[in-house]
Amino acid sequence: MGGMEFNKIFAAILVAGIVAMLSGFFADNIVNSEELKENAYPIEVADTGSSVPQLEKKAEPILALLATADIERGQKMSKACGACHSFDQGGSNGLGPNLWGIVGQTKQSVAGYSYSGTLNADGTNSWTYEELNKFLWKPKKYAPGTKMNYAGLKKPSDRAALIAWLRTLSGSQAALPNAGRIAAEEAELPPAVVEEAAAGAAH
Repeated sequence: MGGMEFNKIFAAILVAGIVAMLSGFFADNIVNSEELKENAYPIEVADTGSSVPQLEKKAEPILALLATADIERGQKMSKACGACHSFDQGGSNGLGPNLWGIVGQTKQSVAGYSYSGTLNADGTNSWTYEELNKFLWKPKKYAPGTKMNYAGLKKPSDRAALIAWLRTLSGSQAALPNAGRIAAEEAELPPAVVEEAAAGAAH
């Protein structure tokens, strides 16, 4: 190998080394490898957590179920109430008041019984079908302070059956609700809850 060729090879290696060194220098100084503390272009995310309205849970409507409710089933369900209530006309009060004639009766009006809670603070002053439905759904929510130790009936069909049986405890039974009254009850409730009750009635 001649001296000229050797010099060319040496020069090529030297240039390649210099280029590699300069590339590393510029890469380290031009490119910032530190982790960004925040986005270079902030992205605003809408806060939807507090903007979604929360529907208040209410008792599902039962007026449309009363006409075809299973009265015998309601009577069987009433046995759970028998430890505290009597159902016969002129019956004595127990831990709870006598329930003869309860449908349409003025609230907190049974003679000789000492009531707890406030049953007429909300709604009407009498035990309509609608009020009985709300009470039987969650007694403690309906009447805060009540000493009645009963969780309530979750299913609309159960409440309808019990109320239909309570309706028979009278010398003159209350009239069944008409279409206008049924529609008014459903209008009071959230649509999703109304649909759930309608589905239950179909089975």
